[in-house]
Amino acid sequence: MKQKSWLPWLCVLVALGCAGFLYGANRRQQDELMKLRQDSQELQTLRASAESKEAQTPADSEELARLRKDKEELLRLRSEVHQLREEKQQLNIQVQSVQANAQAAQAQAQAEVASAKAAQAAALSAQQQAAAMSAAQQAGAAGSTVRNLDLQTLACINNLRQIEGAKQQWALENKKTAEAVPTVEDLAPYLKGNNAQLACPAGGVYTLNAVGVEPTCSIPGHSLSK
Repeated sequence: MKQKSWLPWLCVLVALGCAGFLYGANRRQQDELMKLRQDSQELQTLRASAESKEAQTPADSEELARLRKDKEELLRLRSEVHQLREEKQQLNIQVQSVQANAQAAQAQAQAEVASAKAAQAAALSAQQQAAAMSAAQQAGAAGSTVRNLDLQTLACINNLRQIEGAKQQWALENKKTAEAVPTVEDLAPYLKGNNAQLACPAGGVYTLNAVGVEPTCSIPGHSLSK
């Protein structure tokens, strides 16, 4: 179930790639527009110079030919800029489509993660219930040992089993080492019914201990090793 946790990252990478592609296209268009402005200014300067020369001297065919060529180049650049604008619009449409698909995929991934967590919580609850039933069955088969254990002891041992299961689940999901020591708040989401107020029915005090050490009760005999 955790293998799908990469889907949100994939969506983010796709969105970043589209944004980078759009940024590059915008940068190229800006460069082309800057070049067009420079050429236009140069053409205007040349045209003014030609007009001034034409007013003072006879028309120079070579100069006019060059001006015509510059005009044709200017028209070509305008056509390229128009084409770049159209390409930019198409890119914007494509990016918007990709972003919408990425958002939909992210929403689906979040829904799957939520479903996986719910299934995990249900499995943990079933595991805790099975552990409690197993403890009761073991106590029933122990014979004389059962006679020395009262209902309070059994309830306390069941609490310790739930705490141990919550510790292991917390360590697995948060990648904790055996030396990590959780708090009551850390284990609250993993306890049955989110009940972080498990207490010994005989008034004992629980010590959570590290992940690699079983939880203990201050009352003698209330131990998972029993």
